[in-house]
Amino acid sequence: MIPNPCIEVQTSPEARPSVPPWFAEVVMIAHDLTTKGQLEAFAQQVRLVRGRFGRYEPIDFLAVLIGYAISGERTLADFFERVAPFETAFMALFERANLPHCSSLSRFLADVDRPCLQAFRRLFEQSSFAEGWTPETIGGIWDRQGRCYIVFDVDATRQAARQRALPCPPELPAAQRRLDAVCAPGYTGRTRGEVVRTRTTALQMHTRQWIGTYAGRGNGDYRAELASALQAITTYLKHFALSSDVALVRLDGQYGDAVVIAQLMLAGVYLVTRGRGYQLLEHPQIQRILAHPPTASVTASTTGVIVDLFEGGWLELGAGLPHARVIMARHPAPPADKKVTVGKHIGEWVYELFITTVDADGFLVEDVLDLYHGRGAFEVILADEDVEEDPDRWCSYTECGQERNSGTLPVNGYGTCDSHWES
Repeated sequence: MIPNPCIEVQTSPEARPSVPPWFAEVVMIAHDLTTKGQLEAFAQQVRLVRGRFGRYEPIDFLAVLIGYAISGERTLADFFERVAPFETAFMALFERANLPHCSSLSRFLADVDRPCLQAFRRLFEQSSFAEGWTPETIGGIWDRQGRCYIVFDVDATRQAARQRALPCPPELPAAQRRLDAVCAPGYTGRTRGEVVRTRTTALQMHTRQWIGTYAGRGNGDYRAELASALQAITTYLKHFALSSDVALVRLDGQYGDAVVIAQLMLAGVYLVTRGRGYQLLEHPQIQRILAHPPTASVTASTTGVIVDLFEGGWLELGAGLPHARVIMARHPAPPADKKVTVGKHIGEWVYELFITTVDADGFLVEDVLDLYHGRGAFEVILADEDVEEDPDRWCSYTECGQERNSGTLPVNGYGTCDSHWES
């Protein structure tokens, strides 16, 4: 090394860890929560009755979960290791003194019950739904008659959880899996027999606010999760003094059966979904319409295939069930060596059904198809919902505990819910 009197090198045996790059974001979020009185509300209104609570309160664990959600660290162990040198400063941001140990967090999440979870969810709804927004700035779409709708997307995604193979000789007791309380055998869309967890999200499409996440073991209870999402949508609209009939809910084919559509109509919202079954193709009215030229033809943006659209009119979906508007889409069948994954293959055509309750004078058949596929800047968000995150980032092996963890995500109504899966 060439001596240079302008350079002075100093060393020290003391460890000087670098400040995590995400710490500044935690500072901003904590300051925002404190300024608006939300931290005080969490500390006073979220309660959990436990036999032995120690020196920690729910707000201590909430601080840890907020920091973990923001940090992007792969696991909780990585997060605790990274924040350990700065634990005093980290907790001081939330006006707390002591960082809970990781085992204390695990026991807390295991004890979280439904009343505590609901109180936690209500506070986040109150603080995030209307923050920074007015009825004039939350967006909307206008139909061809000038009526305004606010579009919400309700989507369910399944995530498989990895499990090690365990020896099962007769002399050993039955294996007990830690994930049994939060996962169950289900279908992920690719492989069967894995344990999975279903997460349903509700997204306001114009402001890109997550307004709710709900989940369950295995394939989940999609009707109960849909009811929770509809309640969140109603609560959101009430913040802006809007009625439920301005909501237009977009759903995937999982919700395209008659009973679920009736549930949506009873909630007073408009809907657009893909039909789950294809029995309606045999309806005499549909057969007559398909025998005539299509109402419109469009070109699929991803494949370039010409898709014929048919206006099926309003049909009764089942005995005693409300009427809904049915739209048929038809395109040429692929070669014999290619499998049809979506739609009903009949002869030389593949048919798809779309069901909606919006009027034909406001939304033409091509408008409904565009809305379902999310065109007009929606498609990126719809794709983001289906990103499957590493299950190693799950925080708890209990139902309410894991859902409490996911509830920390929409701190200000934004962010991706895929970072943490919930119950």
